[in-house]
Amino acid sequence: MKQSFGRLPRSHFFAIATALLIGQTAVASGEHDGALLQLQQTIPLPGVEGRIDHLAFDDAGERLFVCALGNNTVEVIAPHQGTRVHTISGLGAPQGVAYVSGRLFVTNGSGGVCNIYDGKDFQLLGRIDLKDDADNVRYDSETKRIYVGFGSGGIATLNPTDGKEIGSIKLGAHPEAFEVEKQGHRIFVNVPSARHVAVVDREKGEVVATWAPGAFGNFPMALDEADHRLFVGYRVPPKLIVLDTESGKAVASVSVTGDPDDVFYDSKRHRIYAICGAGKIEIIEQSDPNRYKTVGAIDTWNGARTGLLVLERDALFVAIPRHGSQSAEIRSYQIK
Repeated sequence: MKQSFGRLPRSHFFAIATALLIGQTAVASGEHDGALLQLQQTIPLPGVEGRIDHLAFDDAGERLFVCALGNNTVEVIAPHQGTRVHTISGLGAPQGVAYVSGRLFVTNGSGGVCNIYDGKDFQLLGRIDLKDDADNVRYDSETKRIYVGFGSGGIATLNPTDGKEIGSIKLGAHPEAFEVEKQGHRIFVNVPSARHVAVVDREKGEVVATWAPGAFGNFPMALDEADHRLFVGYRVPPKLIVLDTESGKAVASVSVTGDPDDVFYDSKRHRIYAICGAGKIEIIEQSDPNRYKTVGAIDTWNGARTGLLVLERDALFVAIPRHGSQSAEIRSYQIK
């Protein structure tokens, strides 16, 4: 039936018009979000309790490794099968993981040990004692070195072939996320307790600069090396600050949902995906190296703050911890 607004008071008319406009905007936004990230798969993790930390991917073996920190396990998932295929147990708050040349490197916050496993049968091959709070792991394919953040302020350098520690770089406080240049010799490190980003010369093995754009709680980080841009996620206030890696100056800032813990740069589409513990994936578009805007947000779940971008497969994995009625699971999104 056709509806007439002819006899409604003017205030009612504007209220209805506003509601219709908001509804249309919400639908358009939802359609846009769905066009950017489409949920393809949900992989349950029954029995996994507590916080979930970082992830890694074995492209050749099509396996996803998940640090179930609160469960003291690493969960091995076969996304093509949609199931968990193995569990490495007996760990001490696993935080970081990397799969390199058939070996799995797992760092433990409790005890500070980096365990090395055979990538096929998951037999323990060795242990590197970093003393305390072994955390994020990065592999540098150029120098064939593994870097591990640890303790009250250090990055250890490991040889992936023999699993031995080569040396360490001293920092002002415990490091969180860090990024390794492929075309240069710097490592950019989030040091939230020191309230700065540390710039490390890995050839000299020392900090050569510190950048402090003004916000606090800088945990996640991503790098656009081609455009000389560093994306740093801050929690107080929650925002993404874009730094020029040549000068260290902030060139842009975008507000995000609370508790960002993982940030990824999609170089194919010039987008940033910020996974926020407040329950959203924020999608930020890079118009050019100095201009950014939020173009969508996907609802996840409270406490879902970590994930992994596998650009070769156009996939974004997000870890969902058990929370109330929500069981632990991994959600796989297809990037459009």
